[in-house]
Amino acid sequence: MFSIIGLVIVMGAVFGVFVLHGGNLEPIIHAAPSELASIGGAAIGAMFVGNGLDVIKGVGAGIGKVFAGPTYKKQDYLDTIFLVSKLLKILRVDGPVALESHVESPEGSAIFGEYPKLLKDHALIHMITDTIRLMVISSGSLNPYAVEEVLDNGIKAHHHAALKPVEALAATAGACPALGIVACVLGVVKTMGSIDQPPAVLGALIGSALVGTFMGVLLAYGVIEPLGGRLKQIIDEDSEIYIVVKQLIVATLHGHPQPLVIEAARSGINHHNQPDFGEVFDGLRGK
Repeated sequence: MFSIIGLVIVMGAVFGVFVLHGGNLEPIIHAAPSELASIGGAAIGAMFVGNGLDVIKGVGAGIGKVFAGPTYKKQDYLDTIFLVSKLLKILRVDGPVALESHVESPEGSAIFGEYPKLLKDHALIHMITDTIRLMVISSGSLNPYAVEEVLDNGIKAHHHAALKPVEALAATAGACPALGIVACVLGVVKTMGSIDQPPAVLGALIGSALVGTFMGVLLAYGVIEPLGGRLKQIIDEDSEIYIVVKQLIVATLHGHPQPLVIEAARSGINHHNQPDFGEVFDGLRGK
């Protein structure tokens, strides 16, 4: 919602102030479609040249995510704590045999089935099941620091891949002013072919050419770069759910008491999504 409001403010400030100061939008409206097609088409083409299909798809999905907001809310962090805690409790109380079917086939697990939203995040589910599988086959001999290092590497790799669409948007934003100049130069070339026309005609042609530079700069710094920046914020925020899983498992492997395990899980969550200690503790008592 705020991204839409921001874009409206950008356009209103740029074009509204222009009109209030006596500017005529007609030349811009007349030239904008062709200039946008030229700059936008070249920018999209350059993005295809510099990125793979997965990144291109990620850009499209990422723009949608900018307007939808972060995937995970407060309840999702609570659910993650409940899910991992329940699995670890089964491992501790009932033993690895009771847990095997759940970690080997989470899609058919009654425990995972209680959290359908989390089940859709394959990276999150694999992180949980793979690490617990290690705990099962190691028979309690895992070094907590080694597990933490493995989980950190996995989170880092996942986060690096998730940020590739942001990098693609940043590169596109950087290219747009230059592509706007290209469009402007072509407009000047067109103008030079009509150099024998009256000043009024030449003025209109030059104005249309300059719209290219204007559009390139506006798209870069008023639209694409802010979209990329917001997408990075959302990806960073959504990655906190992986840190919650890591903290739960590592704190448990260290043998910490449950209150400290809870606090370790809560510590990696931003404040507007961070559940109260009591919410987590009361929820776990009912599990």
